[in-house]
Amino acid sequence: MRSAPDHVCTAPTPSLPMQPQPTALVSGAGVAGLATAWWLRYFGFDVTVVETAPALRGGGHAVDIRGAALEVVKAMGLHAALQAQRTRLRGMTLLDSDGHAVGHDDTRTFSAGRLDSPDIEIFRDTLCRILSDAAGTPASTLFDERITGIDDTPSGVMVALAGRPSRRVDLVVGADGVYSALRQQAFAAAPTCLHPLGGALAFYSAPNHLALTDREWMYRDADLGVVVYPDASGRELRIGAGFGAEVDHALRHDITAQKALARSKLAGLGGRWRPLVEAIPRADAFYFGELVQVKLPVWHTGRVVLVGDAAHCASPFSGQGTSLALVGAYVLARELSRSPHAPGQAFARYQTRMQPYVDLNQGLVDLTRQGPVPEPQMRAAADGIALDDLQQP
Repeated sequence: MRSAPDHVCTAPTPSLPMQPQPTALVSGAGVAGLATAWWLRYFGFDVTVVETAPALRGGGHAVDIRGAALEVVKAMGLHAALQAQRTRLRGMTLLDSDGHAVGHDDTRTFSAGRLDSPDIEIFRDTLCRILSDAAGTPASTLFDERITGIDDTPSGVMVALAGRPSRRVDLVVGADGVYSALRQQAFAAAPTCLHPLGGALAFYSAPNHLALTDREWMYRDADLGVVVYPDASGRELRIGAGFGAEVDHALRHDITAQKALARSKLAGLGGRWRPLVEAIPRADAFYFGELVQVKLPVWHTGRVVLVGDAAHCASPFSGQGTSLALVGAYVLARELSRSPHAPGQAFARYQTRMQPYVDLNQGLVDLTRQGPVPEPQMRAAADGIALDDLQQP
């Protein structure tokens, strides 16, 4: 593969055989969708991204790039840019429910693992911005748009959109997350693919009135886990809370009820925790999701394929969702480059290569464990796929 310069850049485009340029529509402008768009463009596809939000989503928690995913971002020429934007935490402080420090660890954080590892912890919105700029997607992303119907035929896919004319493409990639609308439209097994783990996560932002700078705060008991760290500017805090909860369809779509549930679960925290609990109703950037894994027997049908959480969410507790998305985007696009006009064959090879890696990472999740995934187990999962062709596509 031609080596891209190690900074944010527009993806180069190798030549494909002398046939019409294949076209692809990617649903979702998150990590999986933007990385897929980058690699498809690199391999010569004409790519459009469709995103329901009016712009790239801001806020969100810190995510980790590990193992094979580090090799992928190096091959994209983005390693230095991502390193420059990584979080700079120096350790974590354990607090009790009244906000009193009860322990310190200067070797690791709960969110990122060991500080002396080569992993990159970066805020999700920063990663998406870098991927979007590198892929040139701002000019070719249809924001505030959604797919309303797909007519998948042997010769192409006719995609109906909510606010724009229908368009025909050679293939469609669903990268629209755990509750993928595209998966619901195209896959018969979609209703049975969600496997709840009996909990939920809430992520939100609050002003950094605590003047927290380079450390992470953490609280954990049998029913609740809370982690807090400053954002890149230092002006805001990013707060994540995990707790047991039954999540039904109505709750998934009611942000007021989600905030009320999160606030009730954190109600027993006092002292320095209290302002963070009281900030929940006013939080603009608020994310709520149940802890689930996506287990789908086949990730593709006809000319439609899934990537990232839409295909195989391992849950945030694996610490591997971002790495799975980055690696999956590469493997999918690489296989499509081998048979761009026979996508079904490429999709099957993609799943064959990715399935063992996915299984290994989904197996990391153990909600009975008190503390992070053991380092050897995490390392094995992070490196659990061979990408021998990465330098020679």
